[in-house]
Amino acid sequence: MGSKGRLFGDIGVTVWRVLLGFLFGAGVATALGAAVGYSRRVGDYLDPSLQALKAVPSLAWVPLFILWFGIFEISKVTLSAVGVFFPVYLNLVSGIRATDRKLVEVGRVNGFGRMDLVRRILAPSALPHYVTGLRAGLALGWMFVIAAELMGASQGLGFLMLDGQMTGRPATIVAALILFAVAGKISDAILVGATRRMLAPQDDFASLQARKGG
Repeated sequence: MGSKGRLFGDIGVTVWRVLLGFLFGAGVATALGAAVGYSRRVGDYLDPSLQALKAVPSLAWVPLFILWFGIFEISKVTLSAVGVFFPVYLNLVSGIRATDRKLVEVGRVNGFGRMDLVRRILAPSALPHYVTGLRAGLALGWMFVIAAELMGASQGLGFLMLDGQMTGRPATIVAALILFAVAGKISDAILVGATRRMLAPQDDFASLQARKGG
């Protein structure tokens, strides 16, 4: 019973880290992605630096975050947030910039202000890209958090894998991998369900398939 309780505790700790990292990373990515996608001046200032940071491997951040924040929760949550940030940011910027120019011109001809332009044209156009970025970011959030837990943690699924390696228990490692896969799939399904209504007005091939049942 004690080992089962510890297992549930490890799962809960990792899920909590990913959730916080996802909320923080997606929030910052949404703000910066919207600004960069909408304003070319902001994009020229911020985007080159963010594109350069995107190339840094996940493990390269670990020593820096441990040095700054120690091996406490903030370093693991921050690393997970970094993983979430870039897919959300890149997809949102791409979605805004890919908006049909004619739609924007029609909006301006009809007297749309900035907020109306964003709310009625840019946001609906970018939404499918944004949701794709959220799903990719969530997946990377799971990948980055395991890197953080493997480098230094006393709880979590990553720690469980490391403990299995150190004590020669391959079954523990395999079990942790399966739990990561299951937790990642469940979290992705929850995200898809939460955004399905947002995507319902989209007139695309996926919506046609949904109406016809595949």
